[in-house]
Amino acid sequence: MSFKDLHLIKPLLKAVEASGYAEPTLVQQRSIPLVLEGKDVIVSAQTGTGKTAAFALPILQKLYDKQDAPKKGKKIRALIVSPTRELAVQIQQNFKTYAEFTNLTSLVVFGGTSIEPQIDVLKKGVDILVATPGRLLDLHKQDYINLDYIETLVLDEADLMLDMGFIDDIKKIERLCPKEKQSLLFSATIPFKIEDLANTILKDPERIDVTPTKSVAKDVSQMLYYVPKQSKIELCLHLLRNTIEGNVLIFRRTKYGVDKLEETLLKNGFSVNSIHGDKPQSERQTALNKFKNGYVKVLIATDVAARGIDINELDNVLNFDMPNVPETYVHRIGRTGRAGKTGKAYAMCSADEKNYVKTIQNAINVQIPVETEHPYPLDPKAKPIVHKKQGSKYKKGRKSEASKKKKKRWY
Repeated sequence: MSFKDLHLIKPLLKAVEASGYAEPTLVQQRSIPLVLEGKDVIVSAQTGTGKTAAFALPILQKLYDKQDAPKKGKKIRALIVSPTRELAVQIQQNFKTYAEFTNLTSLVVFGGTSIEPQIDVLKKGVDILVATPGRLLDLHKQDYINLDYIETLVLDEADLMLDMGFIDDIKKIERLCPKEKQSLLFSATIPFKIEDLANTILKDPERIDVTPTKSVAKDVSQMLYYVPKQSKIELCLHLLRNTIEGNVLIFRRTKYGVDKLEETLLKNGFSVNSIHGDKPQSERQTALNKFKNGYVKVLIATDVAARGIDINELDNVLNFDMPNVPETYVHRIGRTGRAGKTGKAYAMCSADEKNYVKTIQNAINVQIPVETEHPYPLDPKAKPIVHKKQGSKYKKGRKSEASKKKKKRWY
């Protein structure tokens, strides 16, 4: 999916591209269409999932579509309430970035700093206000902020606001806004009190849950590398030399792939062993014991051969080939990070495996972090390599002139 598929307008697409984002994250894919439709939404998502853009982009689009030349300066039409000044500053920075090619303006207000510069900007008028609850109510009380024109209210990091004791302030702010507005609530977790708040503030909200599914090991940090298919072996060697520490279990899809990789790693001086279905049980057991006891640092396996392998002291898993079934991915990475230890899972994805990554991310509800700093990056526009079968250069059913002449005719 691309940002274009989310029906965003050109000025926003241009800003997103300039920021270097190629594809929307899970939370963006699910939230943006609903926010654009004007629905109230409750989203549970961790930080780092791209949720600011999930509300910033659709809010900017809605404001852009309904711009009118103000007679008396701009009115605040979108309000984002955030628990801390750091988060508020970050959110407003995002709004500024995405609004670069529009004439929509935003301002952030928070306590602990001089109130005068904030008042000066408010007097000129802004479209979007990002605020911490205390300073917002303070400025409202002094009549510098008018919330009568709010069309969209966003409560970000609602569970953190609850922990910080802002719940009454939030309810008060909500009452100061018009009854007919769109409300969006974002929270990493949805405890009972947040559920309660949502029920009082939101109207028939749509729910979006992008918290990792329970099946994904919590103690495994994941990393994804986009790489051309023909450079996978080079990247694998690069990771083994520079990034991966400790032992590593490498998964390949085929037995042939396992053998080929083992051969290359041995040539490059790595202590390596492999297991797959064509090897006798005794050989597989020996390879496994050597790996468990630390004589061999690298073990390469197919999924079938890896069933039932139990290695407590496994530091890393490397998906050389992306599995086409999400459960297989979960099964693979779940072999590390056991018994309270942390583990790392690396994955290499070529152009023809991008769909597998999407399916996996949708199934596990996790946006796998992408590492771009490596020597063999994949061109984002690269298309999968399609191997065409070479047919005969002669057209079927056509005989050459010479062969026709050689034939003795029966007539």
